[in-house]
Amino acid sequence: MLVVHHLNNSRSQRILWLLEELGAPYEIKFYQRDAVTNLAPPELKGVHPLGKSPVITDGDVTIAESGAIVDYIIRRHGGGRLAPTPDAPDREAYLEWLHYAEGSAMLPLMLQLYVMRLGEAGAPLKDRIDGEIDNHLGYINGALEGRDYLLAGGFSGADVQLSFVGEVGRAFGRLGALPNLAAWVERIHARPAFKAALEKGGPYNLA
Repeated sequence: MLVVHHLNNSRSQRILWLLEELGAPYEIKFYQRDAVTNLAPPELKGVHPLGKSPVITDGDVTIAESGAIVDYIIRRHGGGRLAPTPDAPDREAYLEWLHYAEGSAMLPLMLQLYVMRLGEAGAPLKDRIDGEIDNHLGYINGALEGRDYLLAGGFSGADVQLSFVGEVGRAFGRLGALPNLAAWVERIHARPAFKAALEKGGPYNLA
């Protein structure tokens, strides 16, 4: 049985959502952030040496990193759904979005989170980080022009993978001038599988 080691208010929520979209069987093992540090508990190191979430176990297989998890679940449990076939025209775009989400788009958002905690000490970095956030969120907004989801073929695992970027951007109040991206976040949150994942995963508040 596939087990999602689920940390509250984290990227692992999108893994639950993906599994709900696919109707694949899974179990959840819950972990809670430390109330003071907001870090993952040490118990997660017993699952994977990094002690991070998301991480899944599927029999003898243990996988960390959201992109690798999304790819694995769709290949092993998707039945041909939510990813273009290897010879499809939008296959390369799908792979690019899958890696872009964490490889590029999340970096300035995470830097913003840490710099906010520094107060005035982080001021020298603010303009550079703001510029990078605007660059990436604007890029996604432009890619969504005239379409409901990232790929021309419709909803896919790429939307699941990139969802956290849109959610964090909204939590930072950065989507006001990005109507395509703001509408996309609303659209994915309205999906029945997303709502079902929230019911199973528990509170999810990035604000």
